Amino acid sequence: MTTQVLNIPKVRGDQVQRDRASAGSLLLPGLVVIGVFFIYPLALVVWTSFTTPSFGLENYFALFTDGVTVTVLFRTLLVGVLVSVITLLLAYPYAYSMTVVSPAWRTVMITAVMLPFWVNVIARTFAWFILQGRDGPIDQFFQSFGIEGVVLLHSWAGVAVAMVQVLLPFMVLPLYNRMRTIDPGLMRASASLGAKPAVSFARVYLPLSVPGVVSGATLVFVITLGFYITPALLGSPDQALLSQVIATKVKRLLDFAGAGGA
Repeated sequence: MTTQVLNIPKVRGDQVQRDRASAGSLLLPGLVVIGVFFIYPLALVVWTSFTTPSFGLENYFALFTDGVTVTVLFRTLLVGVLVSVITLLLAYPYAYSMTVVSPAWRTVMITAVMLPFWVNVIARTFAWFILQGRDGPIDQFFQSFGIEGVVLLHSWAGVAVAMVQVLLPFMVLPLYNRMRTIDPGLMRASASLGAKPAVSFARVYLPLSVPGVVSGATLVFVITLGFYITPALLGSPDQALLSQVIATKVKRLLDFAGAGGA
């Protein structure tokens, strides 16, 4: 009896080692694919940016000393912050509503969030091309109020509006994933202690939802910095974003090292 009890930890330890080995073997193919198709090309681009035309930081110094590139970089950061803030303001109440409605309505709301993924991003961008053009629906809407010439096409503002629509699901889903784990009883407990709804939200609910806010904002901001299709179709060379500059360096100037530095 004693021998069997003493052998139990050893048996469990062997099982844990086998489980870890099995998990490692399952992860190996995915790690190989990531290494070959993502890490290696990325490392090659970074290496080229340091070694061409000579070894050093020449390409990075050129990036921050070129006035045009610096302007484009700041414009891209501004658009990234603007898109992240607008998507957060739109997604937060929507994600919160998903946590308080009935299961049937929650299914409808989740379907509405996922529906844009069923349409190619190029098709959605071309739709904005029509909406934002001269005499398009947006321009005609403002003309009905006596405001002429509201043409967002080929401007960074039009690009930002379209990117908000494209990237909104990437903000809603992390927020909802976090909010659904927050116990509704905490808000009721706060109200029972005399706190007003606004105070309960600010001091109880909002801090608990911060991880979802950070995840969604980070995801949207990073995607915005490297987004190419929407700026290329709706933007203009005069108000280009960083992705357009990189594409120009690669396709027209064949400056692969400079593109890697950017």
